[in-house]
Amino acid sequence: MWGEFGSIGRTLIFLGIVLIALGGLFLIGGKIPWLGRLPGDLYIRRGNFSFYFPLMTSILLSLLLSLILTLFFRR
Repeated sequence: MWGEFGSIGRTLIFLGIVLIALGGLFLIGGKIPWLGRLPGDLYIRRGNFSFYFPLMTSILLSLLLSLILTLFFRR
């Protein structure tokens, strides 16, 4: 019975670490001037309507996170 709580505890600790890391990224994300303004990010503005989709920034962050997670969770 107590073994089940151990795995839940580890999961909660891992999720807490992930949330702390995401919070840190949000805090320093605004201080990186080129983040969100890369070539390939879509920005459409017409009259009162504006649409922004950071396509290249998303691809770059995905590649970076994939590399980091591959290095940490390699078997």
